Amino acid sequence: MIVHLRIDNRLIHGQVAVTWMGRIGAKEIIVCNDKVAADPIQQMALPLAAPGKSILILSVADTIKYAKEHEADTLFIIAKFPSDALAILNSGLEVKDINVGNAAPIAGTKYKMVTKSIAATEEDAANYREIAKLNGGKLRSQLTPSNEDTDFLAQLKSAGL
Repeated sequence: MIVHLRIDNRLIHGQVAVTWMGRIGAKEIIVCNDKVAADPIQQMALPLAAPGKSILILSVADTIKYAKEHEADTLFIIAKFPSDALAILNSGLEVKDINVGNAAPIAGTKYKMVTKSIAATEEDAANYREIAKLNGGKLRSQLTPSNEDTDFLAQLKSAGL
């Protein structure tokens, strides 16, 4: 079962490799994004950000296939973009917890800062709202397990998205 689905375009970093991994109790981190999965440099570099951890770097389709084949496992998935997370939810997989972690601004896009660490475009905001709809109307944001989680939909609204 997907115990934790984190949307974080920074992918693997200290917050993920240490604090979230320990909290979730998953045996591996699955990075989910088509371009990342096809990039040999990222395939080589991402595991270096989490020494000693098992890292899978998969396309969206392969992530869905893997999750369906390992439903009995405790899965921790990091989706690079909200569109990646939405595809997972639209596949019918059960997801226990969804968290918007970090979303650094992407140059050349018309983004707004939703929080200090989360930028979103209109398209991202629409995807986040659809994710919430598929998640019982809720979507939260939490940087680390020790931070308070917040209502991400309310943050989007406050940012004018």
